[in-house]
Amino acid sequence: MRNGAHRDEAEHRQVQYLSSQAVHSRLAAVLADHGHHLVDARLVDLQHRPGAGATGIFRVRAAPPAAEAPGGAMEPQELYVALTAEAVPEDAVLAAGQDDDATWSAWFHPHDPLLTGLALASDPDSVASLWGGGGTLVDLQTVSYRPLRRAVLRAVVSGDNGQRTVFLKVMRPGLATRLHHRHTLLAAAGVPVPVALGPPVADVLALEQGEGDVLATAIMADGARHVDPQDVLGVLDRMPPELVELPRRDAWSDRTGAYGHAAATALPAQARRIRSLVDHLQRQLETTDRGPVVPTHGDFYEANLLVNQNRITGVLDVDGAGPGHRVDDLACFLGHLAVLPAVDDRYVHVEQALRRFHAAFLAGVDPSALACRSSAVALSLVAGARDSGHRDWEASARQRLDIAESLLDLPQSAAGW
Repeated sequence: MRNGAHRDEAEHRQVQYLSSQAVHSRLAAVLADHGHHLVDARLVDLQHRPGAGATGIFRVRAAPPAAEAPGGAMEPQELYVALTAEAVPEDAVLAAGQDDDATWSAWFHPHDPLLTGLALASDPDSVASLWGGGGTLVDLQTVSYRPLRRAVLRAVVSGDNGQRTVFLKVMRPGLATRLHHRHTLLAAAGVPVPVALGPPVADVLALEQGEGDVLATAIMADGARHVDPQDVLGVLDRMPPELVELPRRDAWSDRTGAYGHAAATALPAQARRIRSLVDHLQRQLETTDRGPVVPTHGDFYEANLLVNQNRITGVLDVDGAGPGHRVDDLACFLGHLAVLPAVDDRYVHVEQALRRFHAAFLAGVDPSALACRSSAVALSLVAGARDSGHRDWEASARQRLDIAESLLDLPQSAAGW
């Protein structure tokens, strides 16, 4: 316990350090080792993985030494530099010194030490050659990037039949091959997953764009009132039994303690309140009925479901598909749905949507298990408010915490609404 408390405090200080002006001297030293002078730097992403450490991505402007730019003729160059306290292979990063709380490592984006395919997927010529299908690459953008974990890039290719969009999923070594296998299993079972453009290359899996818009769009428009919850449940019903034979991945609720720590690190003034919620959740998680092990999606929520003409037409991000419990997939959906107003104030129909989907999801699962696991999912999203980069992230984080607590009171039956 003492070691765990010391680690938690060290990670809290890592987060504070990466958010402070003090980090600029470390960035300056990294740049100086490569012949550049730091002009300015801005933190654009901060990731904290409890038990592993914190990572910051900085947009920096760097100038060459004065001797190389007589008269100041050369403009500063924009670069992205990552600093991490996580353990990474020494031969794949730049040493960035150490302090009482961490040994720091750095890299220049896109040369992530654990996502070795990111540089390939970020290079327009390589993308056009490998996945362009003979067309012309007209756009290449990063959709999401979790340093040391995964990245998604979107490539738009123009050809004889018009434009097509390809998504490039960059993963840790070996994981893209497993994801390709999941896509094959799910497609054979009639689950509408995106088409894979062949096996992965350098741990990058290329996927055709799915049909439709994310369910979140319909929720924002009118609470997705024309989308039948039974259609959503039907996606889970089609999950093939072969998934149960795959390695199991923790559900969000299985890491409630870690997510509570991350939330308290983001909102230290709410630490006691968060600890109380975590303690209550852990008691509920231990005593409620989780149900049998079944094939599950693993990350089942509105951003991973595509809708066209009010029908589910696409299922995304099946990295975690495997053995699990139906109640955890449903809780993932409800927890994310409930938090949407804290993400964007245009989600004004969430209460109606939550009522409809919750009432449909109650069949076949323990209502108390669904409530506490939905709350645990919402808690897992608290720290993500800080990582969003929004100026008012603290208000969003507190709102997410409020929502997590409120989900404990989800009705035990549809009549309870």
